Amino acid sequence: MKTVEEQMKIIAKGAKEIVGEEELRNKLTRAIAENRGLTIKLGLDPSAPDIHLGHSVVLRKIRQMQELGHRAVIVIGDFTGRIGDPTGKSKGRAALSEEQVKENARTYTEQIFEIVDKEKTEVVFNSSWLKQLNFEEVIRLAASVTVARILERDDFSDRYKNNIPIGLHEFFYPLMQAYDSVALKADIEIGGTDQTFNILMGRSLQKWMGMEAQAAVFMPILEGLDGVEKMSKSLGNYIGIHEPATVMFKKVMEVPDSLIIRYYELVTDEHPDRVAGLKKELEEGRNPRDVKYELARIITGLYHKEEAEEAEKYYREAFMKKGIPAAIPELVIDLDKDTLGGIIPKLIEEKYVPSGSEFRRLLSQGGISLNGEVLSLEELDSVLVCGDVMKIGKKKFAKIIK
Repeated sequence: MKTVEEQMKIIAKGAKEIVGEEELRNKLTRAIAENRGLTIKLGLDPSAPDIHLGHSVVLRKIRQMQELGHRAVIVIGDFTGRIGDPTGKSKGRAALSEEQVKENARTYTEQIFEIVDKEKTEVVFNSSWLKQLNFEEVIRLAASVTVARILERDDFSDRYKNNIPIGLHEFFYPLMQAYDSVALKADIEIGGTDQTFNILMGRSLQKWMGMEAQAAVFMPILEGLDGVEKMSKSLGNYIGIHEPATVMFKKVMEVPDSLIIRYYELVTDEHPDRVAGLKKELEEGRNPRDVKYELARIITGLYHKEEAEEAEKYYREAFMKKGIPAAIPELVIDLDKDTLGGIIPKLIEEKYVPSGSEFRRLLSQGGISLNGEVLSLEELDSVLVCGDVMKIGKKKFAKIIK
C-alpha cells in the first residue's frame, strides 16, 4: 500500500472538505501496518437512476480509494427511500414504492460498476438492518439527538420558520442514514456537500454508541456546461456517461475554460501532481483549448475505451478543420422552444437574422450549419442540444445554451 501522505494526497484531490482528517491518518496508518483496507461507505437514495458526470464525482473518488487498497460498501437506501431524503426540499417528498426502489436500484448499480471496481465493492440494502430494529431500539436511537440539532438543517429550519409542515418521520431520515454507518462500522463516508448534515450525523451516532467515528470526505457539486448551475439533466447542461463518444467529446470541449482544472480534479483519475502541473501551465499562458482537448480525450476514454480515438478524429474533422472559432457567443434558448424552427424568434431578437423568411432562405441555400454539418429546410424540427454550435451565413456563430 502507498504511504499515508500519498494516500491523503489522492483522497484530498478535489475534495471540498475532510472532517476527521487526523483520525483518517490514524486509520490509514493502522491499515498499512495490518495490511488491510478501510471500509468506505456511500449511501444512495435510488430516486434518479440515470448517471451523468455530476453523479460520477463521488464514484470516481471511491474508485481512486479502491486503487489504494480499500473496499467500498454501496448502501442502497431501499428503507430510507420509502421516506424520501428531505435534503434541500421545501416540502415533504413523496415516498417511493418498493417496486420503484428496486427498479431504480437495479439500474443504478449497473451504471455504478462502470466506474467503481466491482471486485472491491459490496452492494447492500439498508432494510436488512433497519427492518430488524424494534420500537425500543428506535426510541434509544432518537435519544441520541436533540430536536434543536435536527432543526440546524437549513431545509427543516426554513420550513419551520415558514410554517410549512414537517412530518415527524422526516426527522428520522438523517438518523437512519447515520445508523447505516453504525451497522457497517464504516471507516470513511463519502458524499456531496449537500449531504453534510446526514454524514456528520453518522460520525455523531458512532461516537454516541462508543465506536470509532468515521472520517467524512465531502466532494463539491459539479457545475454543468453553462458554468453556473449544478449539472442536471433537466437543465440540459449535463454530460451523460452513456452518451455516444462523439457527443461526449464535443460536450467536454464546451466546458468553460474557468472549469477545466475543476473537471480534471473531480471527474478524472489524474494524479494530483499532474493536475497541479496543468494548472501551472494554464497560469503561465498555455492555450486552454489544448488542455481541454486532452481533458476530452481522458474523459471520453474513461467511458468509451474503444470509441475514444474515433470520437477525437470526428471532432477534429467536424470542428477544428471547419473554422469554428474558439470563442463563440452564447445563445440561451427556452427548453420548450429547442428545435431549429423554435429558436427563430430568438435569432431575430439577438440580430443573427433580420427575419424568419431570411433564416429560411439561408437554410434552403445551405447557409446554416450545425456543428459543421449543413442543414436543410427539412430539419426545422431537429432538437438542439446544449453545446451545439450553429453557423449562420458566412461569419456569425452561436453556441446553444439551454
